[in-house]
Amino acid sequence: MPRNQFQRMVFAFITVVITVHAYVFYSLYVIHGSMFMQITGANGVIEAINKMGGVPVFGTPVPIWAVVLIEFVLAYTLENLLGSPLSFKLACKNFDPHTTHPVLFETAIICATVGIMCPVMSFFAAFLYYNYQAGFNMCTLLAEWLKLICFNFPFAFFTQLFFIQPAVRKIFKTIFAKDIKNRDNKETESVTK
Repeated sequence: MPRNQFQRMVFAFITVVITVHAYVFYSLYVIHGSMFMQITGANGVIEAINKMGGVPVFGTPVPIWAVVLIEFVLAYTLENLLGSPLSFKLACKNFDPHTTHPVLFETAIICATVGIMCPVMSFFAAFLYYNYQAGFNMCTLLAEWLKLICFNFPFAFFTQLFFIQPAVRKIFKTIFAKDIKNRDNKETESVTK
C-alpha cells in the first residue's frame, strides 16, 4: 500500500499508535493485572498501579502515559528499522508481489511482521519490566522473555491480522485517498495504452 518513504512512515505511525495502546492495555490488565492486585490488595488494576506509584520500569515506578510513550518510541523505531523492511523481504521470498493476490501478499507481510516484532518487543518488555529489586539474573530474564512471547504472540497475531491492520489500512486509504486515486488512474491509463 505505501508507495514512498513518507507513506511508509505514516503507515508505521498509525500502526504503532494503535498497537502500543492495545499492548499496554493487554500487558497491564491481562498479563500483570492480577499480580498487581495481589501485591497491593487493590480491587482493580488502575487502583493497584496507583498504589504502586505507577508501572515499574527498570525498577522505578512510572505513570502509564510514560509506559505508552516509551513503548511507542521503541516500537516505532523498530518497525521502521527492522519490522517493515524485513517483513517485506520475507514475504517476497515466498510470494511474488506482482502475481500474488494483494490480500494474500498483505497477509504474508502481517504474519512476517508479527514474527519479527513480537519476540523483539517482548524482549524489550522483559528487560524494561524486570523485577530489579529482587536482583538481576540472566536466566530469569530469558524465562520472562519466553513467557511474554507465549502470551503476546497469539494476541499479536490475531489482533494484527483481524483488527489492527484492517483499521490501519482503512485510515491510511482515507488519508491518502487522492494519491491512491491518482495512482490507480495512472495504472489504468498505462494498461489501456
